[in-house]
Amino acid sequence: MIMAINNNQALQKLSPDQQLSVEQENLCANVLDFCCKHIVQGHAVFVIKGDAGTGKSLVINKIFNEIQKKSRDKNSINPLSGTQNYLLVNHPEMMKLYRNISEQNSFTKKKDFERPTSFINIMHKTGQVADVVVIDEAHLLLTKSDKYNRFSQDNHLEEILKCAKVVVLVFDEKQVLKFKSHWDNNKLSEILLHKNIQTYRLENQFRMQAGAQTCRWIEKFCKKKIDPIPQDPSFELRVFQDAQAMYEEVCQKNTQFGLSRMVATYDYPYRLDGKEHFVTEGRFHLKWDIAKPEARLPWAERTDTIDEVGSVYTVQGFDLNYVGLLLGPSVRYDAHTDRLELDPARYEDGAAFAGRNGFASPEQTMEQIMLNAMNVLMTRAVKGLYLYAHDPALRARLLSLQKV
Repeated sequence: MIMAINNNQALQKLSPDQQLSVEQENLCANVLDFCCKHIVQGHAVFVIKGDAGTGKSLVINKIFNEIQKKSRDKNSINPLSGTQNYLLVNHPEMMKLYRNISEQNSFTKKKDFERPTSFINIMHKTGQVADVVVIDEAHLLLTKSDKYNRFSQDNHLEEILKCAKVVVLVFDEKQVLKFKSHWDNNKLSEILLHKNIQTYRLENQFRMQAGAQTCRWIEKFCKKKIDPIPQDPSFELRVFQDAQAMYEEVCQKNTQFGLSRMVATYDYPYRLDGKEHFVTEGRFHLKWDIAKPEARLPWAERTDTIDEVGSVYTVQGFDLNYVGLLLGPSVRYDAHTDRLELDPARYEDGAAFAGRNGFASPEQTMEQIMLNAMNVLMTRAVKGLYLYAHDPALRARLLSLQKV
């Protein structure tokens, strides 16, 4: 069967030429009006909220494309003509995607896209103030200094606000994955105090071709509640007894539809030492995702990654047709409460928990980070989500709730 590669490419899905819904079109128009209205006086922030799959990145790329179109129209008297604008994203895989898209666009250039720390350092060094700064996935911005990222100040967003007249940002507190970038709605409101703020929330789900019951099941699961697994004619939600069998099914779906991958919670040993590290569950034995900064395509779209297991860091922000998710040793079943229980001691993502000193309730935050990561992994799929649980009790419970 021929794979529908063109329909799968994130480059096409996030293209500013992609058709938007009426809601998305209206939002773009409102944001552009907001930018034009506040470009002179500044101190203005437009916040776009929405759950995974509601089209936030598509909207933000469309908005930025329109801003740059107006900026580079030198013969126009529009307020954005001649302005200096940037799109920032603190996600290397998404940065690849945005820069690839810019190559096919008349109005954006690669230099218009920056990582937050690079942008801040450039502005501080040159003494410049950008006109409009658009931030995708602002929930990934750092909330404390970080030597690894060469960020010496206290908060990414605070510094960006000093370097821009108008900021447009996308925010989803359910996708916060680390202590050093720990955000919630209260913290965002605190940082934006005294700014002229407008907020809009995207509600419609565009990624998952799933019914409301399935979406609610996943939402509840990521709050540790386990319900009977719904039968959904438009989306395949299925539990497996054997991880290798699940992988073989994912491979078959990849041949049939393309863009189908294995992913896992961060419960299997992995080190940034240049060596291969493996995820093993019974007969299943596959290497963790391998970072390739030099690769043109992001991990989710490289054909060779069907032979790897993706992490939350390589798939966040991307669509996959079918997802095979390994729920690792940190995700367990409590028979007394008939709920999930999480064990942070089994979570292998040391970077996620680094910098937790000073938090009032670090244990609670650790658990929320783990649930957020699980939510990101479970909301990648367009057509189907497959599950395998390392914990025998959880696996048995999920299988018992699955109608055959």
